[in-house]
Amino acid sequence: MTPLHPGTAGTAPQGRTVTFALTGACGGFARTLLATARLTGDIRPTVLCDRDTDGVHALAADLGHPADALLTADTPAQVAEAVATGRIAVVADIALLSGADFDILVEATGSPAAGYRAARQALLEDRHVAMVSKEVDSVAGVGLAAIAADRGLVYTPAEGDQPANLILWYERLAGLGLDIVALGKSSEYDLVYDPEQGTVSQLDTTVAAPELGALLRLGDDPNATLAARAEAVRALKRSAAADHCEMAVVASATGFTADRPELHYPVARVSELADVYAHRDHGGIRERDGVLDVFSVLRLPDEASFAGGVFAVVRTHDAQTWETLRAKGHLVSRDGRYGCLYLPYHAMGVETPATLRRAVVEGAGVSPRTPHQCAVLAGRADGDLAPGTELTLYGHHHEVRGVAPALCDADAVPADAAPFYLLAGSTTAREIADGSLITLDDLADVDPELLSAWQAGRNTTAT
Repeated sequence: MTPLHPGTAGTAPQGRTVTFALTGACGGFARTLLATARLTGDIRPTVLCDRDTDGVHALAADLGHPADALLTADTPAQVAEAVATGRIAVVADIALLSGADFDILVEATGSPAAGYRAARQALLEDRHVAMVSKEVDSVAGVGLAAIAADRGLVYTPAEGDQPANLILWYERLAGLGLDIVALGKSSEYDLVYDPEQGTVSQLDTTVAAPELGALLRLGDDPNATLAARAEAVRALKRSAAADHCEMAVVASATGFTADRPELHYPVARVSELADVYAHRDHGGIRERDGVLDVFSVLRLPDEASFAGGVFAVVRTHDAQTWETLRAKGHLVSRDGRYGCLYLPYHAMGVETPATLRRAVVEGAGVSPRTPHQCAVLAGRADGDLAPGTELTLYGHHHEVRGVAPALCDADAVPADAAPFYLLAGSTTAREIADGSLITLDDLADVDPELLSAWQAGRNTTAT
């Protein structure tokens, strides 16, 4: 099998089957992984965990599994019996993963507390962990990685989601000796401009934006053009907590951090990225080097999507080398100072088997470095919050109601700043003014285990 991602492992050695347990087994990611596992021959699920066990059976049937290939299990003995007889155990309770037979846990619940418990339990039972739930990773990833390292196990983001893909891309380019100044990804959904209608569409939302027709080129003042584009699409919500969360995971692995807590989110065409992410002194948006960011893709209806892909902006070295690359279609800034190298896809669970093989067969994650908490995904009150306000998750991108994400350098926020996804499920202990950074003392009913994991990771140092 040819790996999707440069540098990923191929199929496992002949005769070696990698077995996995999957939490959040009814989600969209789960389907893409389970569908792909059916094709590989060397990646096999043994336990599928989701509160909707009927939904898991329906999904498996839709993917071609015979009805008798899965068995709903309510006890550890039933789980063991199912796996021992070559069937897939379907469980509703994460606790039933304890003692089950699998090589690696794929954690995809999206629940900070439940996902943390599942991952920690797996590590303490000497199972590797591939983390899909970036919400868990942004709070407890550093602490979980430390547990894994102590036990000689792998804890890693999973390929197919942008954090792992971007970390791998960083490792590949850094290994080539390139001077990387910015890393990032596109937002989840493109802005598609229709010049005939004078409208811009994001998924199923279309708004009038005739002024974009005159803004399709950066012009002599890129920052003015970017500001005008942002104003033209102001009716569309482009910022998402999920984007900030993914960049927080990348920060822990690379040491890069956000240029500003709210991120830049430029509305940019792919061909412009080397110019857009130039330093401000050279006409771009960056204030410094080592920046993480997210951009909104602006494209025409007949142009290919960036497909949630990832990019790196580098300083060019030998001018002739990069002019040769420009001639071959690579992105080089107009002044020749910067180049942009990118991967225009993120294929979800289609890519994840490479992570499972890498972890189980090679004993490696997507990064050779131990993660450290160089950034904090914090939260600011989005309006005044009264005492007793419940802070709940909502929406596809797991926003926290009443709170705006802020991706801050770890040394720029107080030690008691509350991580964004620790807020979910808690209530406010006192009044919090609009715009205030939320601290641990502002909260009641915080999950104690997740808090302990956060504090353990917060106290780590770079290695």
